[in-house]
Amino acid sequence: MRHLTRSALCFGTLFCLSGLAAITAAERLEPESGAPKSREFFFTYKATVTGLAPGQTARIWLPVPTSSEDQQVTITRQVAPAEGRLAKEPKYGNQIYYLEAKSEADGVVEVALTFRVKRHEVKGDALSKVEQGEVERFLKPDAKVPIGGKPLALIEGRQIPSDQLELGKFLYDVVNDHMMYSKDKPGWGFGDAEWACDSKFGNCTDFHSLFISLARSKKLPAKFEMGFSIPEKRGAGDIAGYHCWAKFKPEGRGWIPVDISDANKVKTTNPTLVKYLFGNLTEDRVTFTIGRDLTLVPQQDGPPLNFLIYPYVEVDGKPFDSAKVKRAFSYQDIAVK
Repeated sequence: MRHLTRSALCFGTLFCLSGLAAITAAERLEPESGAPKSREFFFTYKATVTGLAPGQTARIWLPVPTSSEDQQVTITRQVAPAEGRLAKEPKYGNQIYYLEAKSEADGVVEVALTFRVKRHEVKGDALSKVEQGEVERFLKPDAKVPIGGKPLALIEGRQIPSDQLELGKFLYDVVNDHMMYSKDKPGWGFGDAEWACDSKFGNCTDFHSLFISLARSKKLPAKFEMGFSIPEKRGAGDIAGYHCWAKFKPEGRGWIPVDISDANKVKTTNPTLVKYLFGNLTEDRVTFTIGRDLTLVPQQDGPPLNFLIYPYVEVDGKPFDSAKVKRAFSYQDIAVK
């Protein structure tokens, strides 16, 4: 396979959709008994900029989770060597913490934010509210998420559902069958829909970029949400890295979530969870940012960011080496009486 061209890899794909394809989208979205679950926890986000010259100034941007129908968030603690400020970028409404600070003699600047989060289980589109401008915004291409082109080879010649809810289910299954969750080879993690189409593996950014590309190509609004998974077991501990998922909006309904990469991890062992993750999200997560190709506030000197979840730093008007920006994330559940 390694000798095939990018085009051949995509066009030569054969499909064997799972038995779940026979389940209608409406059946998948039937709410289970009981009210949506919720979870409260503290989330600490820490960034340490290293390798600076003594007294050198670093510009630092951190994502900040925003309250929504899915979660309520408050900042409970800030630790920083200088006063930071919060701002909201206008395109997607993402909240950003910005700091300019000079390093000490050791060439280090450290900043940490702690949030109190109450996260709700998302069941279908029960809590979704849609603003007028959202639909048009999430039908447009991103730099790594084209409309049309190579990803459409995955559904070429197939019967495409006319109902947009069924279309979302169809594309969920297509991506889940085409991809394998794997980070064993380089190239993953950039959310490049064409690369995902060719490689057939990747992480959550790759899965959901491919889904969003296909959805938007078929006039189905879809958006990218970036955040973190919280371990299911209650308690406290470290979190290794980010997680992301997507939402799509059928005509006449609100935003409906999908977590295809998590479903892919268990597609041969837990069909119930595969079914659940079309249209539902567990309460074991927190959303930080939405969208791609981000211009920060205040505006960065570098190009728009592919996405924002890890700290972004500039020094002397240029993006700073991300390898010199250490990051640490942790959580602690709050006992609710």
